[in-house]
Amino acid sequence: MTGKAKPKKHTAKEIAAKIDAATTNRGGGKAGIADRTGQEKGGHAKMECPHCKITAPDVKSMQIHHEARHPKIPFEEEKIVNRHASTSTSTPVAEPSKDANKPRPGVRGSLKK
Repeated sequence: MTGKAKPKKHTAKEIAAKIDAATTNRGGGKAGIADRTGQEKGGHAKMECPHCKITAPDVKSMQIHHEARHPKIPFEEEKIVNRHASTSTSTPVAEPSKDANKPRPGVRGSLKK
């Protein structure tokens, strides 16, 4: 008797999809943090539209987006936000304040234990 319409073997397409999903970096977790922050190769989401906050990898792609989505507003390259310039990891870290050792309030906002 057969398996009641259940395939007994995996298809080549399904196996290839599983291998691709397991071996390709999709940009999540620790493996993709350098790509998301733009430390290496500029990352993917470099430019941000000032009107709708959508991201694009470069100015040319942002110009294409702008012409398609905001045709009545003139395109101004200097207004585009460079997200990697603002999220630089080499910025100095501010010193912690005196209140860093102070206990934080509980769930309901009280300092009682």
